[in-house]
Amino acid sequence: MKKTIYLAGGCFWGVDAYFNQLKGILETEAGYANGNSVKTTYEKLKITDHAETVKLIYDDEKISLSDILEYFYYIIDPFSINKQGNDIGRQYRSGIYSKDKKDLEEARNFLEKKQREENQKIQVEIEELKHYLKAEEYHQDYLKKHPNGYCHINLMDLPDLSKLQEN
Repeated sequence: MKKTIYLAGGCFWGVDAYFNQLKGILETEAGYANGNSVKTTYEKLKITDHAETVKLIYDDEKISLSDILEYFYYIIDPFSINKQGNDIGRQYRSGIYSKDKKDLEEARNFLEKKQREENQKIQVEIEELKHYLKAEEYHQDYLKKHPNGYCHINLMDLPDLSKLQEN
């Protein structure tokens, strides 16, 4: 069955490229979520307070939300506030967004379990998706179009999930 989740993990170029490699991910799209207005552009993110976000459409019979959350947690610095890699600002905050209350509850449970294993406070926001806007076309599949573009995520590092989930 097709499902959708929205993940903000710093610059959306890397998050988009990373998840596009995974089996069960049907489609990704770079966009902006949960700002203080229903419109924005890349240039206005600091004013509108949107997070750079990737819309993930996935087949939950091939990849579970739990697995997606494990990969997401692996590629971000979950303790960082408004920063991932060299990107600094509220538009680079980490977040998990959905309109599905069950998915939000699963995300909360996931992060609560992770928090019990950590010594620092996890700074990933979990919120109902208020609104989402597709980013400008030049942001779509950016790292496919520009393979040497900046990315704070190691795109070649696809860990064995069973090892991640043992921790």
